[in-house]
Amino acid sequence: MKIGIIGAGNIGGNLTRRLTALGHDVSVANSRGPETLTALAEETGATPVHATEAARGAELVVVTIPLKNVPDLPDDVLAGAAEGFVLLDTNNYYPRERDGRIDAIEDGGLTESRWTEKQLGHPVVKAFNGTYAQDILDRPRPAGDPERIALPVAGDDEAAKDTVRALIDELGFDTVDAGGIDDSWRQQPDTPVYGLRAGVEAVTKALAEASPERPAAFRG
Repeated sequence: MKIGIIGAGNIGGNLTRRLTALGHDVSVANSRGPETLTALAEETGATPVHATEAARGAELVVVTIPLKNVPDLPDDVLAGAAEGFVLLDTNNYYPRERDGRIDAIEDGGLTESRWTEKQLGHPVVKAFNGTYAQDILDRPRPAGDPERIALPVAGDDEAAKDTVRALIDELGFDTVDAGGIDDSWRQQPDTPVYGLRAGVEAVTKALAEASPERPAAFRG
């Protein structure tokens, strides 16, 4: 699969490492320019590009940058992506630590991923937002392994969600359908599933136990 990754931090960098190792054609971009991605490119074989080039021809585009920076992405950041491409959102809202207050999330009742979707003008699938970045490298397990971790995946487009779930399976993790994007609050920070290293049954239970009330520590 041709994959574009916008963001080369902990999650973006480790997805680049794993996806290239699995044989995918990966282009990766960050905010500082492709010349700063030389080491990652040499390590993985990924192609370093400007953000406006990451989506070109991509069947899957991953956005994994600080939430506050999403509106600053170029208007044409998704231009040239393959027809029917899937947009994967790994982001979280950290109003006190990093992002500042986003009124549409706190007052408008939007989930973090619905807000991201509106900024980018394309439906998103939410996954990896509660995953420890190092686990992407260290914790893949074959299907059926009792220690295999399950990740929640939310999205409105079932076909797009299936694409992401199949890719996560290839990466060595199980998945649990977490519902649509309006349900994705169930996997936002400080919910029971956030950061949970567990299998399908425990992840399913944790999603069901989530509260829609945003915790005080995650309000601006």
